[in-house]
Amino acid sequence: MPDPSLTAFALNCSLRPSSSEETSSTDKMISDLLDALAPHGVTGTVERVADHDVKPGVLSDMGEGDAWPELRRRILAADIFILGTPIWLGQPSSLAKKVMERLDAFLSEMDDRSRMPAAGKVALVAVVGNEDGAHACHALSFQALNDVGFTIPANGGVYWVGEAMTGTDYKELEKMPQGVESNLKMAASNAAHLVRLLKAQPFPGVEE
Repeated sequence: MPDPSLTAFALNCSLRPSSSEETSSTDKMISDLLDALAPHGVTGTVERVADHDVKPGVLSDMGEGDAWPELRRRILAADIFILGTPIWLGQPSSLAKKVMERLDAFLSEMDDRSRMPAAGKVALVAVVGNEDGAHACHALSFQALNDVGFTIPANGGVYWVGEAMTGTDYKELEKMPQGVESNLKMAASNAAHLVRLLKAQPFPGVEE
């Protein structure tokens, strides 16, 4: 039986807050990924970045009113971090970029063995859109997440991209495409497996 204590925390970087009357395809993709993680003993929660006053900057705390410190705490409390983003102009959303900019602070927060706060944490990236750009979004996001200490599992990027110049969104599909379902299951399996390996044998860091 898998260890039931593993946790995931996802940030939905949709540009719309949850108070919007429109549902979010990014939310659906994250929900589907959490469903795929559940059989591996992983429970998860989601927050929309647009619901919080995350200040621009590259520090872990940008001062009064900044909502990032609490989101940062929840990222580091989880075993798996999921960054969910829609595609805009072939790129991750501006809120996803803001999240990555705030994570940049990890570069100056290393411990005495040069390990960043995200050492031992696994990251997945979930992307949705009805235009090209999923692989580019994965490349940009994974580079940033790896730079600040997260470990990326094999097949750790999940996505759905609809036909270009049409109005169909992921949330509107009557049935999940087989390729997406297979991708979600593989990402979930690999992420849970990798987390358990890292918990059993943490990164040693380097001697100063």
